[in-house]
Amino acid sequence: MKRTTLSLIAVATALAAVTGVAAVTAPGPDSAAPVAAPKAARLPVERTGLLCPAPSTSEVAETTYTSFTPPARNAAGQPQDGQGGEGGSGSGTGSGAGGKGAAEAVLKPAAKAAIPGENATGKQEKKAKEPKAPPTVTKPGTPVAEQLDGGSVPALTGTANGALAPGWTVQQTTVVPAGGARGLLGTACTAPDTDFWFPAASTAKERHDYVHLTNPDDSAAVADIELYGPDGTLKTEVTEGIPVPGHSTVPVLLSTLTTEAAQQDLTVHVTTRSGRVGAALGVADEKLGSDWLPASADAAGKAVLPGIPADATSVRLVAFAPGDDDADLKVQLITPTGTIVPAGADSLHVKSGMTAAVDLPELTRGEPGSLLLTSADPKKPVPVVAAVKVVRGKGAEKEIAFIPATAAIEGRATVADNRAKGTTLALSAPGDAAQVRITASAGAEGGTPVTKNVTIKAGSTVSMDGPVPEGAKGGYALTVERLSGGPVYAARTLALPQDGVPMFTVQAFTDDRSSVEVPPARQDLKVLDD
Repeated sequence: MKRTTLSLIAVATALAAVTGVAAVTAPGPDSAAPVAAPKAARLPVERTGLLCPAPSTSEVAETTYTSFTPPARNAAGQPQDGQGGEGGSGSGTGSGAGGKGAAEAVLKPAAKAAIPGENATGKQEKKAKEPKAPPTVTKPGTPVAEQLDGGSVPALTGTANGALAPGWTVQQTTVVPAGGARGLLGTACTAPDTDFWFPAASTAKERHDYVHLTNPDDSAAVADIELYGPDGTLKTEVTEGIPVPGHSTVPVLLSTLTTEAAQQDLTVHVTTRSGRVGAALGVADEKLGSDWLPASADAAGKAVLPGIPADATSVRLVAFAPGDDDADLKVQLITPTGTIVPAGADSLHVKSGMTAAVDLPELTRGEPGSLLLTSADPKKPVPVVAAVKVVRGKGAEKEIAFIPATAAIEGRATVADNRAKGTTLALSAPGDAAQVRITASAGAEGGTPVTKNVTIKAGSTVSMDGPVPEGAKGGYALTVERLSGGPVYAARTLALPQDGVPMFTVQAFTDDRSSVEVPPARQDLKVLDD
């Protein structure tokens, strides 16, 4: 073998060792078999990033931020204060190595950049007063909360490191008691990414849907927004991408992106050409109120949309098939007594590249449930993204919320800002039975945590109030941990009725991916020798 070839192999081996890639060494002459590489260790992430969109433009808006990191548990399952493992890195909730300084979780205001489609006035705007930011979390297991009022509350970017990084979550809850954006709006602040799908968007006359793009990084990002209606792709006016400066946010009104006729049902696809962003879609309906439409889980052949309230008066399912094949979906509802097929709406045909929608009248019939979408042909599942628009109330006293397809809880998931009254938890096991542990943290102003184990029967949904921490004062966090059994999907409904309007919002529990596999690695420069 040539000397050059040997050098190249040596360099490649060294790079593999440095980056933590497992290397398999050929057995020596006296070896019967190669030695198995050590297994990767699973360590807590050391750094997490989250982005919160600007909550409202209404001057009467009241926004509460609740920031929380669940405590680590020891081998006996008891809560404990822990530190992130050295060498760990972030996962879907953030990335990067953590430092060895004091742990902290900090949110900072993002600047508001130019909005595409708006006419320049030429007037110099008065510099806004530096907004107040939510408080810093300093200890796992104890939430902190802050209320910021008015229509000038900015988007936020945040990072957590050390012991506060694994599972860090921030809930943004806004009450708008009057006006065109009246409603209860809730969203969990999300991690930056490069790809988002939003089924159930709209450019209808009564709808005002904004995509909020927030860039957490120093360098600028460029994002593309594609719109798909019942007949396929809509022609958009912005062809060169939407620039999002570093540490800035850009709200984009969907109706300004296209000159085509208004569409009742749309699927919005946000991608980035460069950089990464946090994307959130805010919906305001002149007749039905307002809320946030979270991004759907990644396209898959099976979709679960958890936590449809028992008293829903209207449910509309919107789905999109991003691949090359059409999807024939079987529609089922996972109820407390089992899985049923909704009368008159047992299937949905979704053409490739086109948005499909169907109303599901009298879906719940007084029982809460989770929607289950599967391919009609199990041998040929076609990936889809999906969401439902849920309406509660009647006449002029209606309120709207959205539930997207959600991934199963693999380990642990948390939703913050729950209230002693008005919090309902839905847990669904579409396959095998499962057992979960639910922990209600202390309140932001006091209280003692409470833990409860719950068993979910196969193919059913468990709906329950709370639990509520003892002596709860202020909002608290609910953490769901899957202990055994099949996949579990969960959602929290928060109901805060006002003046006869059944204001509510639904947040799904998304696995916090608070740990990451770190392959064993060691430095061995001897391989560089000739």
